[in-house]
Amino acid sequence: MTRMFVDAWDPSYGSSFEGGGGEDGPASPSSAQVDTDVEVPAAEWAPIDVAPGVQRPDVVFLVDGVRRNDAGLWTQEEDGSSYAGLAASFAAGVVRCDLARGSAEMVGAEVRRGLFTASPSAQDVQTQLVRYEVRRLEGPGEASKLPSAVQPKLTELELEISAVARGGTADLLVVDGPLRNRRHLVNTIGYVKTQQKQYLPATLTPVVTALRAGQRTPVFHLGTVWGGWSWYLRLPGGSGAPWSGIVRVECSPDLPPEQAIELAEVSSATLPRFASSAYKDPRAPQNLVPIAGLERRLRGMLGDARVLHRQLTVATARNRT
Repeated sequence: MTRMFVDAWDPSYGSSFEGGGGEDGPASPSSAQVDTDVEVPAAEWAPIDVAPGVQRPDVVFLVDGVRRNDAGLWTQEEDGSSYAGLAASFAAGVVRCDLARGSAEMVGAEVRRGLFTASPSAQDVQTQLVRYEVRRLEGPGEASKLPSAVQPKLTELELEISAVARGGTADLLVVDGPLRNRRHLVNTIGYVKTQQKQYLPATLTPVVTALRAGQRTPVFHLGTVWGGWSWYLRLPGGSGAPWSGIVRVECSPDLPPEQAIELAEVSSATLPRFASSAYKDPRAPQNLVPIAGLERRLRGMLGDARVLHRQLTVATARNRT
């Protein structure tokens, strides 16, 4: 008999895995070269429990960012040409979780705004409330590609906020999403809650789906541009479907394998504590509680989108006169 499960995620957010046909997880295969013999030989892969002697961190920092498109714009150049523009707001923040005291607080946050365009003549747009600084792009600056130009600036802001919040400490830092160009950060893991690619060979997928809450797979290595050491972990509170509650965690490829395995152990001893509940979060359990709270704070800091849209309309009309 076919078994069916309801994905715990609110369908308005898509799915906790993308591209799959239902229970088999992400169906889109990755072209990355994968080394599955890092921690144990592939033939010996099995779910791994948290080792009794794992040293759990007393303090964990979690960083995340949000972005929003406030308005699309067009320029009219003196030579009659035109360029697309995007006015966007973005913010990043850090939550410090003191696990010994059972407390969490936001210890850093900043909002920035930008006018993303390839126009050679565009200037900052000053509204009555905020300023959108020109972030000039190279190339044609097609309108469809402007939203993707915001992410690198958001990542830069996350890096700045993280450095200030940690203050040089080596406490564990959890980055919401892949590490990418943040892999130089010390004692840092990337937390990927949506699975878009199938990295492991089909013979090892059953090890992922067999994970119980708090268990992880062995560490493997991804040979991509932004690749590194990685592993899968199941959080508590899923629906029971094979891929429900599964997240992928990664750390810097610059680390020796022994340190990567140590971080994998720490992650499986730490991250399940932050898992969200379905009645509180539409992306439970993968959307970690501190991250969810931080996202709400940051979105509030962005301001009212309708007010900013009107302010942009007024400011650009004033500049035309």
